[in-house]
Order: sequence, then C-alpha cells, then structure tokens
Amino acid sequence: MQKPWLGQYNGIPETIDLERFNSIPAIFDSAFARFTDRPMAINMGKSMTYGEFDQYSKHVAAWLQDLGLQKGDRVAIMMPNCFQYLILVPAILRAGYIVTNINPLYTPDELTHQLNDSGTKAIFILENFAHALEVSLPNLPNLKHIIVSSLGDMLGFKGNIVNFILRNVKKMVPAWRLPSAIPFKQVLTEGAKKNYQAVPLTRDDLAFLQYTGGTTGVSKGAALTHGNIIANVLQAELWCDPAIKDLTVPPVFVSALPLYHIFGLTVNALYALHIGSTVLLITNPRDIPAFVKDLAKQPFHVLPAVNTLFVALLHNEAFKKLDFSSLRVALGGGMAVQKAVADQFQKTTDVPICEAYGLSETSPAALMNPIKLEAFTGYTGLPIPSTEVAILDDDGKEVPYGASGEIAIRGPQVMAGYWQRPDETAKVMTADGFFRSGDIGIMNEQGFVKIIDRKKDMVLVSGFNVYPNEVEDVAVMHPKVLECAVIGVPDEYSGEAVKMFVVKKDASLTEHELQHFLKDHLTGYKRPKHIEFRTELPKSNVGKILRKDLRGQ
Repeated sequence: MQKPWLGQYNGIPETIDLERFNSIPAIFDSAFARFTDRPMAINMGKSMTYGEFDQYSKHVAAWLQDLGLQKGDRVAIMMPNCFQYLILVPAILRAGYIVTNINPLYTPDELTHQLNDSGTKAIFILENFAHALEVSLPNLPNLKHIIVSSLGDMLGFKGNIVNFILRNVKKMVPAWRLPSAIPFKQVLTEGAKKNYQAVPLTRDDLAFLQYTGGTTGVSKGAALTHGNIIANVLQAELWCDPAIKDLTVPPVFVSALPLYHIFGLTVNALYALHIGSTVLLITNPRDIPAFVKDLAKQPFHVLPAVNTLFVALLHNEAFKKLDFSSLRVALGGGMAVQKAVADQFQKTTDVPICEAYGLSETSPAALMNPIKLEAFTGYTGLPIPSTEVAILDDDGKEVPYGASGEIAIRGPQVMAGYWQRPDETAKVMTADGFFRSGDIGIMNEQGFVKIIDRKKDMVLVSGFNVYPNEVEDVAVMHPKVLECAVIGVPDEYSGEAVKMFVVKKDASLTEHELQHFLKDHLTGYKRPKHIEFRTELPKSNVGKILRKDLRGQ
C-alpha cells in the first residue's frame, strides 16, 4: 500500500541518520561535552549540571567494572525519579552492562520474577522501597551485589524530610538490614579512586530489558538494543524540533512520568538530555499539590503525561492559575487521551495535547501527531521517520484505509525480541519484520492512525464488537464523572455484557442519571448493562487504568 504522507509535515525527513551514534554512551558523551555547565536536572529545589552527572556516572561505572562483572551482565535500578537515576543509567551502560528498570512499588513476588528472569547480578535500590527486596532475597540466587541509597544522598536533605515526601517510612530498609549491602555514597567515594574504562559497544548490543506484559501472557523483558534507543531518540529529535528549535533558553522537560517506564525513560532520560534540556524531576507525582508548586517555580516547555495525570492536574485549582506562556508541547501517551480531557486542557493552557503511540517493544514511539497541531485530533498520529505502520487482519494481510485491524510496526526502534523467549517473540513478529502490537486501529488516507482499543480488551456483545475506549470517552463527557473503565463480563444471553466502573466527580451522580446520558450517545449494545461506583480505579505505575485488574476482581 502506498504511504504518500511520509515527510510532508514541517519538512521532516522521512528517515533518520542512525550512523550518528554507535551506542547510547556516545549520546551521553556528546551531551556531557557540549553542555558541561548547564543544569541537567532539578529535584526538590536543587540542580546539578551535566558536568557533575558526567563525573558521578564515571565514578559508578568504574566501581561496577571493579566488581568483575562481564559485559552484558544485567544491573537493575529500583528507584523513583531522582538524581541517582540519571547517574545510574549512563553509568551502567558506560560500564558495558544492561539496565533492568524495576518499578519500586513491586511486590516481593513481582520483584523475584523480574530479577530471576533477567538474571540480574546487581541492584541499585532506594531504601524506602527495599522491603520487597528484603523479603525476596532468599529466592534470588543470581543477585550478588546490592547498593542501597537514600534520596537525601544527592540532595543533602535529612532522611526524615525525604521520607515524609515519599510517604513510605514504614517500609524503609537501610543498608545494614540487607546482607552485604553497600551504601550508594560509598560507591561514589570508592569509584572516584578507580579508573573507568570505556567499553566498545555497537548498536546491536543490548542496552535495556524493559519488562512488560506485552501483548500476551506473563511479564517478560523487551530486549532493547543500543540501536533501538538511539533510533527513537533521533526520531523524537526530528519530529519535535519544529516546536522548540527557536527557544533562546534550554528547554525544561517536566519529568513526572517514572523513569523506569519506557515513556519517561526515552523522553526524559535520553531525548531531553541529548538536546541539552533541563529535566525537572518529580519524585512523587501522586502528590499533585506539591507537583504543581514545583511547576510554579520556573517556566517549563515540554510536559509529557498520561491521560489520568492530565485529569489530576486539571482538577487542581493552583494548576489552572500557572503561567503556561512557555509551554510548547503537551505530549500524551501510555494510554488513550480522552477528548473531553484534551479539550479541557487546551482551554486551560491554550496548548493542545499532542497524542503519540508506542509500546515498550518499540522503544516506545511509533506514531505521533504533528507537533505543532492546532487542536486535539483523536488520532494517535503518523508514523515517525524510518517507521512503517500497517493495519493487518487476523491472517496478516493489510486491510483497506478506514477498516479496522491490528496495528503492526516495522522500524529500527522495534525490539530485538523478548528476553530468552523465542516462542513469545515468534507470536508477535511477522515474517517480514513487523511487530504485531495487539492494538486495534484504523488508518485514514492521509496516514493518520486511530487506536480503537486493545485487542484483548474488546467486548463481544451478541456478535457485535464493543471497544471500551469508545464507551469510556462518552462517559467522561458527563460533568459528574471523574474517570471510568469498561470491561466485558459473562452474560447468559449475549455472551458478554458491558460493565463500567465509575469514580464520581460529584457525589450526587446516580446510575439512572448516567444511563440516561449514555442512552443519548451510544447504541444499545454498547451501553453498560452494569455500572459499579468506586472511590478509585486500579492503575499502573504511570497512571494507566488497569482493566485486567478489574476483570480479576
């Protein structure tokens, strides 16, 4: 099928120059050299320069190399957004190892699975979240080195203040509670006395194991190479440059998305630093009042977020009073952005949400709307440079424009495969190199793709397909609905029926009132047969509503 739209927006080249960098450390080396004295990150009022991060990273890399680990060994990071994260990512990669990002809120079982599956040899962990590791230790035969840090290590704050900020004091596990654990400050001190040796790396070497549920089954590691990540950084640079190239100051990126998630990692820990930005680290994005206070302290230019975070900000009165004159890009991803939310955000900030689409398996970006669009489109965008997107039927054949099918992606950002799971890799890769995403979408004749829903989330009512996103988008238009989620439940007559979980914005909302509203907007089989009100909905680490958890309850 012809793809006539590539390169037609803002003069963006159709392809990237992947030869610019041989490895991710080469990207960091370039940024550290060009922006040495520039603030690289701000956290809780303190800033550190590119030069400082460069030195700390080399100290940690030298210390790791002295342990005798082999090139390609896995080293885990289990922390929220903090200075240490931006030290550790370049340090581990510079030393020749593979980064395994871990959600610090993992349970002991989840942590045990990821560390054993990846064969992780060393872990850097914040003491506030080390309780799970303490419980898991007897079941982790491969883990040989534990480095425990306090948030105050790089901030100079006292522990009690930091623990209050994280609201996790009871589970704090200091280094002495973990056998043979080493304090992070000791690593920095000892590493400063050692010699860091640059390791030859290629774009084919693995850089990250990014664990994901993928399109099927148990959590598994998307094996992302240096080339995968470099490609996505360069793709983001080409696509986003029109919005920020005329700035006379370094752009400030708001880093509320967790760096252990692929969205936050690539945007804020790699692309932002490649172009010399200052990253505003938000350690606890769930504390919206404190988050907004941080936003009020300096102009900010790029705000990446998921739909639920946009919702939370828009319901904070102080956020609505911020100065948005510097904001150039509001980037939505991780889950579908709802039109009602996008419209309210643009009304508040005068900036449209630019929706993008990707997965852990695609590093993550694959589709993005033109960065200087004037209004929310409802589409997740066009294929970014060097990327092909096809809409496939169940037999793997491309469907006509406007017809729905599974979104498939081919490009240099597509993963090498699932870590040590060739069987799972074979399920999602086509013979000609397309990754089958598990998402259902349509493509129009201009090349814009619209996500309809996850293939596995589709509800089949009497033979009719019901896509939860469509029903949810309508429900949140009701002024008394804060957020909602739709799943399918067994039904004696229709096979499946639609069930909606709702969090009220206004306590006076009734089921009858909501059903009456939905009746005006949805045909009969799409309307929920069951409505259940909740005080909150289960969410992932980036705030994505977890329908799978609702199905399991």
